[in-house]
Amino acid sequence: MYSLLVADDHPLFRDALQTVISGGLAGSLLLEAESLADAITLIEAQTELDLLLLDLSLPDAEGLEGLTALREAFPWLPVAIVSAHQERQLVLDAITLGAVGYIPKSTPREALLAALTQILEGQLYLPPDIMRRPAPRVTSTPPSTTAHTSTSERLSRLTDKQLIVLGCMAKGMSNKHIARELLIAETTVKTHVSAILRKLNATSRVHAIVIAGEEDLSFYQANRAH
Repeated sequence: MYSLLVADDHPLFRDALQTVISGGLAGSLLLEAESLADAITLIEAQTELDLLLLDLSLPDAEGLEGLTALREAFPWLPVAIVSAHQERQLVLDAITLGAVGYIPKSTPREALLAALTQILEGQLYLPPDIMRRPAPRVTSTPPSTTAHTSTSERLSRLTDKQLIVLGCMAKGMSNKHIARELLIAETTVKTHVSAILRKLNATSRVHAIVIAGEEDLSFYQANRAH
């Protein structure tokens, strides 16, 4: 059904991924590469790949170097990160550079399959635990930078429902998932998403998620309740 490639130098993880895909994505093919160079060779030979799963600790590409190189060389190929590293800023940086998802290696089997399915269906996958904003620090002096004020003003333009939808987007939920969660039509979700992008001056869904990640959405929702 799908053709995937995993670039990871750990045989045990590749074997585990093979098991998940063979059991949950019947008929799909998973190719394996131990390095970025091997992955590039396989990509050049396979013109119908649906997804590349990229580790961030390859022998010949550390961190986001591999993602940057692959996006430049094969812009048509969706790339999702699979990594043991779960720093929130790293996730945001990967998405900003064009990754279509970020899957921690600690993800349980069923959740991993759900993440792969979501990505293969064309939706962005962001783990809720990674994207959840940490508790705000209490300071005596409120932030006063232009960027903060601008973001705050843009978020204040959103309606209550749009704030809720944006929160769902920040958790990596697809439009279909949001519709089920909020008990509304998927077309209504799409309308909300379009309005959110316009009000935030966001160029894409990912851009809106990054903006949301810089603020505590619950703060705005709580203020609306009073």
